[in-house]
Amino acid sequence: MRSLIAGNWKMNGLGADAMERARALAAMARHGLPCDLLLCPPATVLARLGAALAGSGIALGGQDCHGEDQGAFTGDIAATMLADLGCSHVIVGHSERRRGHGETDAWVAAKAAASHRAGLVAIVCIGESGEERAAGRAGTVVHRQLEGSLPANATSADTVLAYEPVWAIGSGKAATLADIRDMHGSLRARLLAMFGEDGQAFRLLYGGSVSAANAGPLLALADVDGALVGGASLDPGAFWRIAQGGRAG
Repeated sequence: MRSLIAGNWKMNGLGADAMERARALAAMARHGLPCDLLLCPPATVLARLGAALAGSGIALGGQDCHGEDQGAFTGDIAATMLADLGCSHVIVGHSERRRGHGETDAWVAAKAAASHRAGLVAIVCIGESGEERAAGRAGTVVHRQLEGSLPANATSADTVLAYEPVWAIGSGKAATLADIRDMHGSLRARLLAMFGEDGQAFRLLYGGSVSAANAGPLLALADVDGALVGGASLDPGAFWRIAQGGRAG
């Protein structure tokens, strides 16, 4: 399976700085991509980055969307608006949205469904807290999120899963290779139970302090089909080195 390396810039990046990073990545991609690459910058620079990345093969994505296609939702952005800006993907259910904005599994599923209606691939994030892992509930929590956050008609063509242990995000501490292997293996088994043969084709990304230093071993694991990269994606050189550890297909 071809790897997907997605960069989540979060609330970082103003116009000139964002354009410089995007142009640097586009220049690196000039002679071909080592795997599928995706950038998810703040909504304020999506249009400009789309222009900078044109022809590079690097895809553009949003960091969130609303569960409705339009309406009186001040400050929100619809999946159709992201598609109108040239996006092909959108992140939904990131732990920073679940914790900071009280998003439930049902609301994440509504956002994923809205993404699908707009023709976008939804990157659905799931992951346990440090307390939940310490209590031995990591698998239970993550499986519950998986089952509750996916629309019933989701397919491998329109949905990507990103496992991000909450305690590892931005901490500089990645989960152990054994923990990642075991969690991704259990998620694959659950996807097969939910979606039959198509469950094998869902891409499973790992996120949580992914860096150029640890990406190689992470991406070599079975059932790790790419990475959702936070801070390291703000450094074009580091992001490119992470991508070089991915699979071409």
